[in-house]
Amino acid sequence: MISVVVPLLNEEQSLEELYREIAAALESRGDPFEVVFVDDGSTDGSMDVLNHLHDETTNVVVVHLRRNFGKAAALQAGFLEARGDVIVTIDGDLQDDPAEIPPLLAKLDEGFDLVSGWKTRRNDPLVRRLFSRVFNWATAVVSGVRLHDVNCGLKAYRAEVLHGMRVYGELHRFLPILASYQGFRIAEIPVNHRPRQHGRSRYGPERYLRGFLDLLSVTFMGRYRYRPLHLFGGVGLFMGALGFVILLYLTVIWFWGQGIGQRPLLTLGVLLMVVGIQLVSLGLLSEMITSQHEERMSERERSEQMVEAVLR
Repeated sequence: MISVVVPLLNEEQSLEELYREIAAALESRGDPFEVVFVDDGSTDGSMDVLNHLHDETTNVVVVHLRRNFGKAAALQAGFLEARGDVIVTIDGDLQDDPAEIPPLLAKLDEGFDLVSGWKTRRNDPLVRRLFSRVFNWATAVVSGVRLHDVNCGLKAYRAEVLHGMRVYGELHRFLPILASYQGFRIAEIPVNHRPRQHGRSRYGPERYLRGFLDLLSVTFMGRYRYRPLHLFGGVGLFMGALGFVILLYLTVIWFWGQGIGQRPLLTLGVLLMVVGIQLVSLGLLSEMITSQHEERMSERERSEQMVEAVLR
């Protein structure tokens, strides 16, 4: 069973054609499938089109959100309604090509848990392409997960990847990173990207800024959730050591008879030492909180988070 989740906002002109293309792509495989359309508070005729598709077909599920909550919330609602063993996400504006769904599924069949699309030739304005390239580069550097196009809406997941994963804010961009941190196998393949035919893009530079802040949150929770002292303590020790060296240098020249009371370097050295001690203390407090949380978890719960399979 394959579930295709389509988040949409004011895409009434694209929906019928998108469904036909999805159906044509999946019917060739012979697997049963459903298409879950999630209307994120559209104000045009999208809901009427979706109701018509639902009445005319047997494999269309329609989810209507009360207002525009954002793409992440729309995807989360779609994931909750999806019944498939494999879940595919695709945008509702026809720029993602449904003909690329079978190659994504074929890559999953090779043993991967998540396959992300890579728009090698984007049909978007130059400014958006530049913002996207910088964002993808920063994401790879900060997260350590090497993907060329983390923004691509065309992805295929095994259902277990999404179980228990909460998607909010701009976290829908970073589902491959979250999955990688949890030990799932991820892959990326080139996909076709088509020019926009209807409507307009709702992505601006401010979304990349919000996305970068969410990236910092994802990276911290993924890499340092169970060892916060490694982050805070590492930065704190570096700053404290630098401050100690500065103060040691000032102490030496003070013994040589030079005045240091008016030197800005004295203030910098003291500041680095104080901030370094504070960061190490913050790391220790975080470790204590994490330790208490882990003690409340049963051994079975901890094992289930780490074990992939048990053969009996």
